[in-house]
Amino acid sequence: MAVYFIAKNRLVKAASFQTIPNKWSPRWTAIVRRSSTKQPVQPSDGGGGGGGGTRGKVLDWWLLAAGGWMTWHGVLLRWTPIGLCLAAAIQWHLHNKELARRGLHRTASQWQTNVYCCLPLRIFSRCWGWMAERRIPIPLRPTIYGAYSTTFGVNIDEAEVSDFKNYRSLSEFFTRSLKPECRSVDAKACIVSPADGKVLYFGSATDAQIEQVKGVSYSLEAFLGPPTWQQEGHARGFPECCKHRPSAQDSALYQCIIYLAPGDYHRFHSPTTWKPEVRRHFAGELLSVSPKIAQWLPGLFCLNERALYIGRWQHGFFSFTAVGATNVGSVQIYLDEKLKTNRWIGLEVGTHKGNDFDELLLPEDTTLQKGQLLGQFNMGSTIVLIFEAPKNFAFSIQPGQKIRVGERLGCLEEENHPAAPAS
Repeated sequence: MAVYFIAKNRLVKAASFQTIPNKWSPRWTAIVRRSSTKQPVQPSDGGGGGGGGTRGKVLDWWLLAAGGWMTWHGVLLRWTPIGLCLAAAIQWHLHNKELARRGLHRTASQWQTNVYCCLPLRIFSRCWGWMAERRIPIPLRPTIYGAYSTTFGVNIDEAEVSDFKNYRSLSEFFTRSLKPECRSVDAKACIVSPADGKVLYFGSATDAQIEQVKGVSYSLEAFLGPPTWQQEGHARGFPECCKHRPSAQDSALYQCIIYLAPGDYHRFHSPTTWKPEVRRHFAGELLSVSPKIAQWLPGLFCLNERALYIGRWQHGFFSFTAVGATNVGSVQIYLDEKLKTNRWIGLEVGTHKGNDFDELLLPEDTTLQKGQLLGQFNMGSTIVLIFEAPKNFAFSIQPGQKIRVGERLGCLEEENHPAAPAS
């Protein structure tokens, strides 16, 4: 009986019935009385005979059990969400079934990608950035930073300032500097790690579609943009290697992707000695770049906001890309003060095209030395290196390996295995 009263009250409110002071309408009162005395119910409208009364009783109890599901309010706020969820689940199942039939890696479909891109992640990231810059009271700093360090495995002993109380905000703690002796640069390596992080993928990048993780690829041209840039009003082409062909017969194009977790050292350094010539800023999305998302979403790095620096090193073409992510819209490059990332673009969501970019020519005398401090992220993100090197270049890392700034990424084989001295 208690369940009946609850259902009745919900129905009365949903149907906006006119009630008497005891909160019971005359019709509901009559139904309760007849139910208690087990008398046959007569039609309340005075016509239609006993059959109409029976139908009226069934309808009354059915409406009570429905609890407002058959009102416009119930259809819009109850049935519609359930229908959308069922349709999404069916689409998800059919898409995964088709991928399994074709023997492909389970990845997101186009509609799933569109839904993900429509989430207000840029607005959320700006709000998080504002919060991260707020001053934290000194007594609370050890508790907050200590909890963060425990959760994400931060080694505070490596920090140049190890006292939690000296970090004014979360942003200052994220971008903390390290003691100089904590990271040494391999002087004999061609390329060293630009950051502390996890190696997501490395290998050849000569094809038009290159892998971001095992089995999931992205377009090289979509990532780098059109194969020209402007210099003094004249179009200048990319090196031949950037057009999916090596600039020389004994050269090839390589890539390396390093993911920075929230607990890692958030500053990044130059991986080699090179001359950056142009910067391209792609104002894309701010999707998560965690390894799980990278395995699920093809072309993730082409969708996200990124700062791409293109230039040359001793073996030809070289590019360094800092990719933004959720809560990591702010990317700071020390030599490029004009770079402004995660800019306010209004309340629109899902409208940021990954191929929209602006570019800037850097001063001709710009040179970065191996290990030189280059910039910083907030929270964690990803660095993508795409470069030209001789075909005897070999990586000295493994997928999934944890790596630190200055450690060897790879070098030429004869430098890895120097020839024995002549007798």
